[in-house]
Amino acid sequence: MSYQLPSLNWLRAFEAAARHNSFTAAATELNLTPAAISHQVRSLEEHLGFAMFERLPRSLRLTDLGRAYLPSVRKAFADLSVST
Repeated sequence: MSYQLPSLNWLRAFEAAARHNSFTAAATELNLTPAAISHQVRSLEEHLGFAMFERLPRSLRLTDLGRAYLPSVRKAFADLSVST
């Protein structure tokens, strides 16, 4: 079976950025640069075809679609963690 899933790294970057409302804090947590987190989130947004965040001057805010997507991503990570 072939799944049309986005990259796991993109999803990790999205989840961390959503939790912290910050690319910088997500980068620190994942040992990446803020630019790398931004690039991964942008790639996810392009893959899905919609914006996940509103980019504000000093923070981020999830869009309505980003807020709707986040619980599924968190559940998938939780399921993988339990299975592992």
